[in-house]
Amino acid sequence: MNRIVAIGEILWDLLPAGPVLGGAPANFAFHAHALGADSVMISRIGADAFGCAITDRFQAEGLRTDCLQVDDQAPTGTVSVHLTPAGDATFTIHEGVAWDRLEADPRSLAAVAAAAAVCFGSLGQRTPGAFAAIQTLISAAKPSALLIFDINLRQHFYSQKVIEDSLHRANVLKLNETELPILAQLLHLEAPDDRALLSSLATRFNLKAVALTRGGRGSLLWREGLFSEHPGLPVVVRDTIGAGDSFTAAFTIGLLSRWPLDLINDRANRVAAYVCSQPGATPNLPADLRAEFSPTQTIT
Repeated sequence: MNRIVAIGEILWDLLPAGPVLGGAPANFAFHAHALGADSVMISRIGADAFGCAITDRFQAEGLRTDCLQVDDQAPTGTVSVHLTPAGDATFTIHEGVAWDRLEADPRSLAAVAAAAAVCFGSLGQRTPGAFAAIQTLISAAKPSALLIFDINLRQHFYSQKVIEDSLHRANVLKLNETELPILAQLLHLEAPDDRALLSSLATRFNLKAVALTRGGRGSLLWREGLFSEHPGLPVVVRDTIGAGDSFTAAFTIGLLSRWPLDLINDRANRVAAYVCSQPGATPNLPADLRAEFSPTQTIT
């Protein structure tokens, strides 16, 4: 079983119907675990009711809690979420919270050193302390590990330095159709289409693979000079929260399993479409979908 580590923010999405556990790395860790990985989340929570609820949820799902640091000064992270009638979400991300104070402690460093894949984002690096901690943690990964930079450009919580430093350390990039033009502008990349932009990013930062999600229009994957394009799947959207993170989890497991690129794309889209059809970021995935990620599953 592959060890997959997620690093960064864990929080509660304050939805109109009530709080739901979220944060891109946490969503990724939950879905990687559901799809059969030995999943570890490295984050920081407050010594409060929301923090206790996170450890309870992790334990109920069979996820490790030993890399969840507890902060007795800052609260567990929260995000106010507004949903449009179409189910699209906008976020107000609150500051001065526990995951902003993440540390590269010995237990977290050991978890990264043992990982086959490590996923981290830009939002979790929004403070100087958390930036330093995450950069230190990913430096502990073994040379063969996949280092997935799941860029997440939220509000004003990103900088060119964080993005470039992270891209130079990563060997896999995941981004969406809204983030791609912003990234291209920040990095002064010019290309006629998405394929050329992904190729330019891969060449400039020596990436092994890139995933571009396009919402209802599916996704475009690049790996070692080859492309795979998927048109997306029809689905009645409840909300889009966590769909991209579930895609990243499936994409990562597919890369580790050395599946053909089209198969990775199809299965990742199926997972993300299901998540879109359910409320919240971490619905329980159906057994038939999880079975497709079993190590004994036949590849066709």
